[in-house]
Amino acid sequence: MKGPLFYSKILLFGEYGIIRDSKGLAIPYNFYNGALKKSEEPSDEAIASNKSLRSFASYLEVLQTQQPELVTFDLDNLKNDVETGMYFDSSIPQGYGVGSSGALVAAIYDKYADNKITVLENLTREKLLHLKNIFSQMESFFHGKSSGLDPLNSYLSIPILINSKDNIQTTGIPTQSVDGKGAVFLLDSGIVGETAPMISIFMESLKDKGFRSMLKNQFVKYTDICIDNFLHGDMKSLIGNTKKLSKVVLNHFKPMIPEQFHGIWQHGIDTNDYYLKLCGSGGGGYILGFTEDLERAKAALKDYKLEVVYQF
Repeated sequence: MKGPLFYSKILLFGEYGIIRDSKGLAIPYNFYNGALKKSEEPSDEAIASNKSLRSFASYLEVLQTQQPELVTFDLDNLKNDVETGMYFDSSIPQGYGVGSSGALVAAIYDKYADNKITVLENLTREKLLHLKNIFSQMESFFHGKSSGLDPLNSYLSIPILINSKDNIQTTGIPTQSVDGKGAVFLLDSGIVGETAPMISIFMESLKDKGFRSMLKNQFVKYTDICIDNFLHGDMKSLIGNTKKLSKVVLNHFKPMIPEQFHGIWQHGIDTNDYYLKLCGSGGGGYILGFTEDLERAKAALKDYKLEVVYQF
């Protein structure tokens, strides 16, 4: 058996903010993908994945019992496939903020959910919210608390605009310019990040009135503006506002930025060669970069691996 491919995703804007009802913009990133498989000679990774799927299947059984109105699965088939060695074969790096667990959740829903909502039907706001809610409950198995956006993006494989918790829609993004000088890129920190501890730090910070005020008046404000700039193809304004956002993140989200990148982050702001922001929850994994001049950014970051996500 070999199931369909599910892709990684990138939350271009909105990390942490969407917990507080800011806008968010997630796009599929087809460089990485995963699929459900079986193998006659499973590798160590396949055996570990199968073990994780076994626990996940038990979790879904409990979820279905507790919330049958939310979602039900063909559990007999799922358990049988797990018993006979099914695993998730994925090139998506774990702990890198590009949705490794999201792709797995999407694959399981696609294959085993009853009455599933598909990308082929008219995706009303109600259907999108219902899917997001299902995925949020499913992915909580991996993260403790999940927005459900990663699996939603992976499952539908189209850009998703989050206007607020109760208002999400599929969207189009401006066509890439393959020979454009400007780019959005991923910078590999070389460190695996863990989502749960980063979210704990954020939730703790929210108890502080000053932090909440900064979030609303600076972080959410610039996030929302950046999304509008990007969707309208106003790249000049986007770069300027990303710089403001990059400064806010460096000043107020330091625990989420690996220490050895604090200087590199500041260097981008000082030189205007590039601007960095968190990709996912931070703490490691990928860091997102924006630049008006990709060659200049590559020269400044020559010691690091860059992957271009989008050119303009």
